[in-house]
Amino acid sequence: MSSAWVWGCIELFHTFLLIYVLYKRFKLNIKDSLYQTVSKAIKKAVSDGLLPDGDYPAVKIEYPREQKFGDYATPVALESARILKKSPMETGEVLKKYIAAESSIIGDVEVVKPGFINIFISQDYYSEIIRTVLNERDSFGKRVKEDPIKYNVEFVSANPTGPLNVVSARAAAIGDTISNLIEANGDIAHREFYVNDFGNQVNLLGESVLARIRELKGEDVDFPEDGYHGEYVKDIASRMNSEFGAQLDKLNGGEKVEFAARKAVEYNVATQKRDLSDFNVNFKQWFHESTLHEKGEVMSALGALEKSGHVYTEEGKKIFRSTGYGDDKDRVVVRDDGRPTYLMADIAYHYDKLGRGYDRLIDIWGPDHHGYIARLSGAVQALGFPANRFRVLIAQQVNLIMEGETVKMSKRLGNFSTMRELIDEVGVDVSRYFFIMRSLDSHLDFDLALAKKDSSENPVFYLQYAHARICSIFREAEKRDILFNPANIFNEHLSDTEASNLVKTMAKFPEEISDAAETLEPHKISTYLMRLAQAFHRFYAEHRVLTDDTDKTQTYLALAGAVRIILKNGLAILGVTAPERM
Repeated sequence: MSSAWVWGCIELFHTFLLIYVLYKRFKLNIKDSLYQTVSKAIKKAVSDGLLPDGDYPAVKIEYPREQKFGDYATPVALESARILKKSPMETGEVLKKYIAAESSIIGDVEVVKPGFINIFISQDYYSEIIRTVLNERDSFGKRVKEDPIKYNVEFVSANPTGPLNVVSARAAAIGDTISNLIEANGDIAHREFYVNDFGNQVNLLGESVLARIRELKGEDVDFPEDGYHGEYVKDIASRMNSEFGAQLDKLNGGEKVEFAARKAVEYNVATQKRDLSDFNVNFKQWFHESTLHEKGEVMSALGALEKSGHVYTEEGKKIFRSTGYGDDKDRVVVRDDGRPTYLMADIAYHYDKLGRGYDRLIDIWGPDHHGYIARLSGAVQALGFPANRFRVLIAQQVNLIMEGETVKMSKRLGNFSTMRELIDEVGVDVSRYFFIMRSLDSHLDFDLALAKKDSSENPVFYLQYAHARICSIFREAEKRDILFNPANIFNEHLSDTEASNLVKTMAKFPEEISDAAETLEPHKISTYLMRLAQAFHRFYAEHRVLTDDTDKTQTYLALAGAVRIILKNGLAILGVTAPERM
């Protein structure tokens, strides 16, 4: 037997194994499977003449409001009534038989008024769910796509004129989690930070630093009226004077401002990179606005916009006709002195991103930027790109709360409540989770007292404790010389309410990832993980995992082990650790 033949067999085995794993991943997304099942049921019922041919509505698979109505439901019979001119209950009864026969996943199907088809998962399938989780481990819940969508996710993008605040921290947690979700859903996420290092704000930063340097030298200074007053500016001035004082003295006024501004931006961006890295957020690219101007890309984008016919001239200004895209008024893109506006630079930046071949652009902006969406989205469309290529999410305001009162964390920095101080105060895990656990478009009251509690009141502690508790169960099993065999899972020990609910909650993890990724709503994962942990704690309160019954012990260890995997995978998507001991 030749070695080539042996290696060929091994390669063939690996190929079949990969196909099997991909198949299992698809199969365990029960929602996807039921979508296919219901779609086939309609086609077969039509083919058999039991339902008329017609333009049926898109099949929907939903979660019923109450558990008694099944694990999944479809309103397809109800939504087909107008098309078929047929009673939804009658249509549902026809489809029921085909649905039940189409899938081994299904245990029961019922039709209820006014025409919903409720679907119950078969208990015989429970052990298969657990085995799949245990086999796939870190990969469970993730999809693999042959043709992934390429996303550019731009978030934080705070001005390089100071430290990151808590609103930027929220955008960082949300943007990174959305990127994690996109990747878990089988697509590609390119994380990008846009550095606004051009224009008047940067000059003001340079003037502010120079003023502080003069103060260090004992000079009387008229501080710039709109300058930056934070203590951090004094820190930059001290450092710059120490490192570059002699070099600054050789420069004239304009050169000094430019030099000080550039060095201050470098210092602030380095600080932002460090803080974000400590927050487990790492960008693939830091894109500097100044490069757009240096390469002439701003005026190039203007030319493309003019060529589209959506720019007109008035009183020497060039104006983008943004009212055609829902804006409340047309917007100036080039001033009468020939300088491009901030909007024009922003248009050029997005034109550049689209030119880099991304299928989707996602921007996450801070509060009070809603009005800017229509004009920038309009410019993307005017440049010839479909509206769905570009989407803006708004990260709403964050209020830091201590004992019911709004607080400012930083006395040293005046009005700043910085990301760094928050990390130092409550840690990365708690910060990231608290920012993610509410819907992106909701204002967030960040309860500092709750965040620091080591009790089940704190949702992060509750989730991490569930994971640590399961780890302790396996340590205890090892002490008792109980050898865990994941092949030994017995469905008869999964029939009670607590075990059944836990298995069915686990099975929804791939669906939750897919849904959260496609709707760009990361809070859905934190909500799901809380449901899973609650289901596990209810199970644990009613059942001893390590018992004298070998089959039951093996089954419960498998169940607990699968929950542990999902908790760890879900927390990883949120950027939160899963400790083994607490």
